[in-house]
Formats: sequence, structure tokens, C-alpha cells
Amino acid sequence: MNDYTYREVMQYISENDVKFIRLAFCDIFGKQKNISIMPRELSRAFEEGISFDASAVRGFMNIEMSDLLLFPDPTTLSILPWRPSQGRVVRFFCDIKYPDGTPFEGDGRQVLRQAQEDMRRLGYSVKIGTECEFYLLRQDENGLPTKIPHDNASYLDIAPLDKGENVRRQICLTLEEMNMRPEASHHEQGPGQNEIDFAYDSAVTAADNMITFRSVVKTLAASNGLYASFMPKLFRDHAGNGLHINLSLFQHGENLFCNPNESHSPVVESFIMGILTRCYEISAFLNPLVNSYDRFGNYEAPRYITWSHQNRSQLIRIPAAHGVNQRMELRSPDPCANPYLAFSLLIRAGMEGIERGLKLCDPCNLNLYDVPASLVREYDCLPSNLNEAIKASQNSEFVHRSLPEKIIDAYLSAKTSEWNRYVDASDKSSMIDSLYFSAY
Repeated sequence: MNDYTYREVMQYISENDVKFIRLAFCDIFGKQKNISIMPRELSRAFEEGISFDASAVRGFMNIEMSDLLLFPDPTTLSILPWRPSQGRVVRFFCDIKYPDGTPFEGDGRQVLRQAQEDMRRLGYSVKIGTECEFYLLRQDENGLPTKIPHDNASYLDIAPLDKGENVRRQICLTLEEMNMRPEASHHEQGPGQNEIDFAYDSAVTAADNMITFRSVVKTLAASNGLYASFMPKLFRDHAGNGLHINLSLFQHGENLFCNPNESHSPVVESFIMGILTRCYEISAFLNPLVNSYDRFGNYEAPRYITWSHQNRSQLIRIPAAHGVNQRMELRSPDPCANPYLAFSLLIRAGMEGIERGLKLCDPCNLNLYDVPASLVREYDCLPSNLNEAIKASQNSEFVHRSLPEKIIDAYLSAKTSEWNRYVDASDKSSMIDSLYFSAY
């Protein structure tokens, strides 16, 4: 995010040879959409909005009342660096409104902004940073994606085993040109698997960055003759793709997670417990695919609703970090989640924990990937499949309090349809690929 005003944006467009403007937004599933306009139309976009057929966007409107308007957010102005330097292309994220100017309740960005504001009224703010994994795969002679990894390297390997380092470098440098702050990149455990981590930012900016990141990764992978996949469990015998979400709680500019020892303030403990308490109910939004639940329970992806310091088998861990980098890390989400809805639910869960003064349960210091069943019976589990997660969200008073009913109904209906198609399929593996491989 930058601090551009409307006037500064118009000046930037005229002085920097901008010839094409993309107005970006997301559907309720976190899939990016856009309309492109010419520079002469930008003032109209700011003042009147640009209309689109919302009945053609899954989960938005019906054909009888189909018009919605996009209003660009001037603080999100960004050059698309891979486009031509002459006749530049810029992109804005947009707010979505009805023709009468009322905010559209299906706009996840607005939902997250409201969660941020409600937390601010409570006297706190949440900063979020993500760690996102993805696979780089080869394409066939027709340019279609295969499931052949780009390399056979493993965790933190270097070239020549790691063939993804040049692509990761291109991604990070491109993101920096777009005013984002990647912190680190490396090869992950799986063959062809990569990870890029981001510095923390405000929740809305972090969600915008996640949408941008997925687009940049896909675009630059394709420019290198590769296919990038964010599917949660692409290979049965290799690590899945996770989206670790790091959250810090601030008050008066101070990170409340900062502590010289492993003790935490009551407010921080209540914040953590609020998220632990609601994770089961919101899993359909953190782990949105049938394929998401195949990832749990191995390769450092959690299954049990527990927390600890440093222990990577836990749902929430407190990493070994210092100063402003101290935080909690939620390890269950995957990259296919809609970040606007996921972050909204996490903020509201933490907020509820603070408001109710929840007491944090004892940490679990076991390696939960390698313990007898008798030792883990006391711990609750995350949902075992998407259907269980859907029912948990449908029956959750918290979810219905935290998200607009329009989003809940459309989202869970679509997810139920995906689950039913999977259950009815004779070849379930092929159905998973049909549903998700080209989409994610």
C-alpha cells in the first residue's frame, strides 16, 4: 500500500506513460477478476464507478439485479512490472458498491476492513505476514501443465539441485517493484516446491498482497515455461502447500507479543485462545478445497487443535523471534483460502477471545506426528474432510456473526456442490484434478 491521494494518482498516470489500467477485485472464493479501462476513464471510475455484470461472477448477484460498480482504491496503485515499459499498465484494487452507493456485502475486502475497524475500536490492531508455498511444474510440448516437478531438490537446497532459484528471484524483485516486502525465499521439502515469506502489514494490505503474490507467481512461472500450483496436496508422498499466517497484536504502536521470556500477557493469551477456540468452525474458509484435508497430519501440517512454543507439529506455535518480530503462527491454512475472509475470521476470533477474557490452555510439547494414540485422545482435531468443515461452519453462531449471510450462503453452497461431485465420482483422483488443478 502507498499513500497516494486521488490527485496524486491522476498526476502519476499522466506523467508515467500509463496507457492501460486494471481494476481488480475478488469473488467470494478469493479468485482475482479485473476490468481494464483507458486512462481517460479513470476520473469517472473514482467519481461514478465502473459497472460490471455481477451475475456472471460466482456467488455475487442474480441476473434480475446484476449491476455492481467498482471504485478504485487510490492507495493500491501499482505498476505491473512484467508489462511493457512503454505504455505502462497499472492496477488498483477496488471497493465494490451497489448503484446507490451502498457497499456490496459480498465484497471480502470491505468485510476485512470492517473487522480491522472493530478491532481498532477495541483498542488494538493486528498485523499479518504470510509464508506461502507452491510447486513449480513442467509443461508438456503443448504448453499444458504436467505433474512433473521442475526439480528434485529438497529443503534449503541450492543450485544446481534447486532449479527454482531464478524464478524465486524474479518473483521477489517483481514484488518489490510493486511496493511489497518479501523477506525470504527458499526451496521447500517437496521436489519443485518453493516458499516465499512476507513482512507483516495491516490486514487489508496483507490480503491484497496475497492476491497479488498468487498472480505474480503464476505469471512469472508461465513466462519461464513452468506451471505454478498452489493446490494444498498435489502429491500423496510429498509435502503439501501451506499458507502459514503470522499474527501480531499491537496496542499504542507496541507489539504485545514482545516478551523477553516465554510468558505472555493475559490479552495475548486471550487472543491466541480465541483463535484456537474457533479454528474448527472456520476451517471451511481456511482450507477451502476437498484436497485441503489430505494435507493434515504429516509433513509439518497440523491435525490437532493445540499450541506450543517453536513446536512445528502444533496448530499454533510461537516462533523463536525477537523484538517486533515476535508473533503467533497459525499453520493449518493453505494458499487456496480467500485471504480477506480468512483474515477477517481470525481477527474476529482473536477479538472475541479478548472480549471474553479467555484463559489460554496449557501448551502441548509433544511431537504430534509421532506419538501413541493414547496420548492425543485429549486433544480436539481439525475437520477430517471438507464436508465436516462445511457443517461446522453452517452450525457456527460465530461464523454467522462474523460474515454477511450472503457470503456464507453462497460460499458454503458452492463448497457443498464440490464435495458432492467428489463423493459421486468413480475416479476421485481425476475429479480432484478436474475441480482444482487448473484453477489453483
